[in-house]
Amino acid sequence: MPPMQGKPPTIHVALPAMNERDYIGRTLECLQKQSFGDFHTWICVNQPESFHENPEKQHICQNNAQTLSLLKNYKLPNLHIIDKSSKGKGWEEGKLGVGMARKTIMDTIASVASDQDIILSLDADTLFGENYLASVCRIFLQNPDAMGLSNPYYHPLGDDNKLNRAMLRYEIYMRYYALNMRFTGTPYYFTPLGSAMAAPVDAYKKINGLTAKKSGEDFYFLQKLAKAGQVLMYNTEIIYPGNRLSNRVFFGTGPAMIKGLSGQWSAYPLFNPEFFKEIKKTISIFPDLFHGPHPTPMDNFLSNHFRCPDIFEPLRKNHKNPDRFVKACHEKVDGLRILQYLKVQHEQNPGCDEENLATFLTENFPDNNLTIELKELNFSASPIDILNKIRKFLFETELKFQKEDAKQI
Repeated sequence: MPPMQGKPPTIHVALPAMNERDYIGRTLECLQKQSFGDFHTWICVNQPESFHENPEKQHICQNNAQTLSLLKNYKLPNLHIIDKSSKGKGWEEGKLGVGMARKTIMDTIASVASDQDIILSLDADTLFGENYLASVCRIFLQNPDAMGLSNPYYHPLGDDNKLNRAMLRYEIYMRYYALNMRFTGTPYYFTPLGSAMAAPVDAYKKINGLTAKKSGEDFYFLQKLAKAGQVLMYNTEIIYPGNRLSNRVFFGTGPAMIKGLSGQWSAYPLFNPEFFKEIKKTISIFPDLFHGPHPTPMDNFLSNHFRCPDIFEPLRKNHKNPDRFVKACHEKVDGLRILQYLKVQHEQNPGCDEENLATFLTENFPDNNLTIELKELNFSASPIDILNKIRKFLFETELKFQKEDAKQI
């Protein structure tokens, strides 16, 4: 990357932590080693207040107390601790979870930081190189109009092959989904990971902040940013999220791995590539819809979902500029609606994950060098090195596209 221009903004690291005493130390060490000096770290140690009266949750209370003790004297400049775990300070019922923790931290940062400063979201088991913060700062200096960043990621493997198999299956699912989404032409082809996203403070304020949800807050956050402007997806620095089981949220990496270990992957299917082609066809028709009704493959779903025979008619009335109309179409048929459409189609015509992956790669990347691996692929039985080879190909392919897209911005 070229050298930074102008005064670098301050980076504010937003890091929620619940039951993380055994993991947060390595993340803090990564922060200690950063080449970028002007940053603050905000850690919200959190849990529901009710945990203090629940014998089954005492281990979490004790773990959080140990985390607070560690942080109290930790040698990291500009470290701010938000205690939402000590007795009398925990979340009230109905206001809890990682989404509330992220929102609490980010809202606090936004209240004290300058508009040009950067909020960088991490998880307490995330690893990264010494130049990560500097790279994020440089990206936003080079792209001053960008609303956010969804940083490239790569899950490290461990010693437990059962966990590795589940992790690889989940990451293949995520990368397969992201690549297919990119090919549709939708702007919502980012991968939402709370451990790998960032946004300038003024962008955070523009979208009225992060919406607190028990799970999926990262997805909705990035979608709000994408509707307001450009979400960047390329960086030379990769982050390495934790590879472990977790039931702290209702969906995401941890719960997916728990289900995956018992063979329950129905919530994370590799959707038939034909479904994505239907979405691509619909999106390609957006400009024609400006001039009047036109059939699309998604018509039945959209009319049923929105309870409207032609969801584009109000958009035609409200937007007289073709470009603004197309943008409004994307805002209507957003990432959430596309996922819902895929699920509906999948329920009606479920397919084989391995076959869908093979079809997608063969059609789009005929020189993928995975012919033998794909022919014999079985997510439950194939050797770990084969799954990892497929994961690596998808990662490198996605990174190549992200780099190409970055050059066009």
